[in-house]
Amino acid sequence: MYRPATVVSKQTQRGFTLIELMIVVAIVAILAAVAIPAYRDHVIKSHRTNAESFMMQAANKEEQILLDMRSYAPVTTGNANFVNPPALPATATSGINLAVPNHVAQDYNITITTNAAGTTPPTYTITAAPKDAQQSGDVLCKTLTLDQAGNKAATGPGGATACW
Repeated sequence: MYRPATVVSKQTQRGFTLIELMIVVAIVAILAAVAIPAYRDHVIKSHRTNAESFMMQAANKEEQILLDMRSYAPVTTGNANFVNPPALPATATSGINLAVPNHVAQDYNITITTNAAGTTPPTYTITAAPKDAQQSGDVLCKTLTLDQAGNKAATGPGGATACW
């Protein structure tokens, strides 16, 4: 029987060609190149937001102490995870008795400085400095600060506007 050369045999081929696999690998690589940095930026921003939220809590606590004692409380920083160790009472000589949450303490060193007792006007500055490599990679906002007047600042090209 005569059979033309263009007729395909009844046996079909299955599987992927090397070109098809290379195209899929290229697409996955492009998606990963876009998604991974975007995810990393989102994580950095959420950690920064956690620190800012705690700084606002500490500022509120300082304002409450000002109303009661007519000066801001100096803060004892004996334990890196606490603005004031919880064993100490919240008095003008011991601190504000506010624990730094673990999700903030793992990324930032929080410090609160006040001027000398009896100094007019009383002032404080809350500072959050990045602690780990990931938060140090925050190119827009490095160290965050908040003072008694509500002034918010950040070191880095982002400044307070982009960071707060």
